[in-house]
Amino acid sequence: MNAAIIEALRESHRMKQPAIRARLDEFASIGRFGDDDQLFEELVYCIFTAGASARMGLTSIDRVRGYLRKCSRQRLAGMLTGAHRFPNARSGYVVHTRKYLLRECRLGMREKLASFGSNADARRDYFAANPGIRGIGYKEASHYLRNIGYPGYAILDKHILNTLFEFGVIASPRPPATKKKYLEVEQDMRKFAADIRIDFDELDLLLWSNKTGEILK
Repeated sequence: MNAAIIEALRESHRMKQPAIRARLDEFASIGRFGDDDQLFEELVYCIFTAGASARMGLTSIDRVRGYLRKCSRQRLAGMLTGAHRFPNARSGYVVHTRKYLLRECRLGMREKLASFGSNADARRDYFAANPGIRGIGYKEASHYLRNIGYPGYAILDKHILNTLFEFGVIASPRPPATKKKYLEVEQDMRKFAADIRIDFDELDLLLWSNKTGEILK
């Protein structure tokens, strides 16, 4: 691994670390103090982000904030038109997921999340591999859990994968197609973080911001 490239990454981390830590603290605050509606809204944000972009997700969630608990699919689709590239599909995913969570836990997101205790794998599987939760896989399930303060999950989007490939950490930038492959790439990234002495959760935001120029959620 090229020493100059790694040193440039460390320098970028030194410059951005205060902003990155502030963002991670913001996520942790949502996890500690957010109510069930806010925790569900964060899940919907990740449904909107899947197959789109963080910016599109933010624009879309702004359109529907306050309406997620009871709004019909048709009305959600109307509000998303012009904000999201897939208003009909995403509104369908939201309503399907909402109905499931109402049956499963009465949308008691905090209690449901806490029920997994320290089992980080089961917590992610519940969102990534559950037919009741529509529109997200392991990437966006990881994204959701990171955004509500759970550490240790990699959000393996195209920016992260391309950077890991450029650094020689992984053999291909193709998105992992199975849970097994996702965990393998995540472990490769975790080892890379340890090797270059950058906190794993900070590295995720660092690599993403180095590609996009922003430290978003």
